[in-house]
Amino acid sequence: MSKTYVTKSGDMFDNIAYEQLGSCSYVERLINANRKYIDVYIFDSGVELILPDIEAEKKARKLPPWRLSDR
Repeated sequence: MSKTYVTKSGDMFDNIAYEQLGSCSYVERLINANRKYIDVYIFDSGVELILPDIEAEKKARKLPPWRLSDR
């Protein structure tokens, strides 16, 4: 089940990525998970966004290369 985040007035993708996912480097992944809001720069309150599963990505990166090909 995907995790979600409900926006507060004034939220932007970059601050949501930082506060909810731990780094602004996840902005692209956050936007890709919420394509219908791609044109939104500043959110109103009450918009439910899907948060990508960053922990699964981090774990996958720690696997040896020969294990990644099995995924």
